[in-house]
Amino acid sequence: MPLANLPPLVTVFGGSGFVGRHVVRFLAKRGYRIRVAVRRPDLAGFLQPLGNVGQISFAQANLRYKDSVNKAVEGADHVVNCVGILFESGRNTFDAVQEFGARAVAEAAKNAGATLTHISAIGADANSSVGYARTKGRAEAAIRSVLPDAIILRPSIVFGPEDDFFNKFAGMAQRLPFLPLIGGGHTKFQPVYVEDVAEVVARSVDGALKPGATYELGGQDVMTFRDCLEAVLAATYRQRPLVNLPFGIASMMGKIASMVPLITPPLTSDQVTMLRNDNVVSSEAANSGLTLDGLGITPVRVASVLPSYMVSYRTHGQFSNAGKAA
Repeated sequence: MPLANLPPLVTVFGGSGFVGRHVVRFLAKRGYRIRVAVRRPDLAGFLQPLGNVGQISFAQANLRYKDSVNKAVEGADHVVNCVGILFESGRNTFDAVQEFGARAVAEAAKNAGATLTHISAIGADANSSVGYARTKGRAEAAIRSVLPDAIILRPSIVFGPEDDFFNKFAGMAQRLPFLPLIGGGHTKFQPVYVEDVAEVVARSVDGALKPGATYELGGQDVMTFRDCLEAVLAATYRQRPLVNLPFGIASMMGKIASMVPLITPPLTSDQVTMLRNDNVVSSEAANSGLTLDGLGITPVRVASVLPSYMVSYRTHGQFSNAGKAA
């Protein structure tokens, strides 16, 4: 095929992650050439069957190193940044990955003449006391200063087979005799299905979204933290008491867990602090049409997907019988 007739090239940072792998699949379906930029390309080979032969390639890139970012973006028509971390580990700090890294991607995209879609999060706030939210907010400001026309997507809690939310508490229900109802379980979430997020990213690459806009992505259901835990227990056929855990005690436990080396903390102090605020689509975004509904996308409901990937947490897996709780 002559070079002039080649499909556009999209570089996807974090393309092997939870959200990124779905983004790659949706872009492949649309016929784009995809360059997956990840720290360990040797561990991302599972993505290749998502496209045709030669459609998906790989580049080694680490957002802490600008040279690797620049090389990964060379020749790209559009760039998607799916990279984010929930807790700090070694040199992978919030500042390095979510702020410095996001700016590096934006600058590389600008230098390459590429457009940019950046995945942030509801609750991003440059003035937040929480490192995760603060660096997400600063990243948005940095991107806007470099590429004013960049599209920023702010999802609520993203759910799907590989999520780090419902799976986390399903795992806890396997191991613990109770589930912690942090802060009384009143915090509100608007879980959004990972494929709905991927569809919005793909439409952004298509050029169907408003340049320079910030979209907030939430699902059909506004669920309290208690609702989420009860949904997990129902989907796993388990009976566990929900024990109220005040924010202060949960935060202290998070700090202690974060100090233990070589393990992924079940919950960090920062995450507990973020649970003090609701994580739902704002009325401003809804009124401006900068939501899934505004894009004409009917969000997938939690209840229609959650049971399908909670099977492995049931006492007898797919052979467990509803009503016989562990």
